[in-house]
Amino acid sequence: MDDIDQQLLSLLRANARASVASLAKSLRVARGTVQNRLAKLEAGGVIVGYTVRLKPQAEGHRIRAFTTIAVEGNRADAVLQALRGDPAVEALHTTNGRWDIVAELRAESLEAFDQVLSRIRLVDGIANTETSLLLSTHKL
Repeated sequence: MDDIDQQLLSLLRANARASVASLAKSLRVARGTVQNRLAKLEAGGVIVGYTVRLKPQAEGHRIRAFTTIAVEGNRADAVLQALRGDPAVEALHTTNGRWDIVAELRAESLEAFDQVLSRIRLVDGIANTETSLLLSTHKL
């Protein structure tokens, strides 16, 4: 990927619905160039999809949090597999340092969130967790 590809991806991150014409104008290249680069990035698996980002207030799941998870021994794959099946788990990230996994969680209410945490803490292979509720979002 060259500088134009990086700029193209940056523009798409800001607005995935931008037209090829507007992308070409912003990049100061021909429309065909943008179309060819998009096709190449899609075929190469760099771009795997386009999506809609909602304001957190617009979503039904009002309670959002990050839960950091310490895994016992080499159990990370099993823990990840168990967490993938939970509908409250929005995303999973492996990390380095003190915590092995960061889980993005969502729930309708504090009571529902309490149930989510109870389920997660019962997953075999989890040694410890720490949760931080997300209070506000400043950049999407």
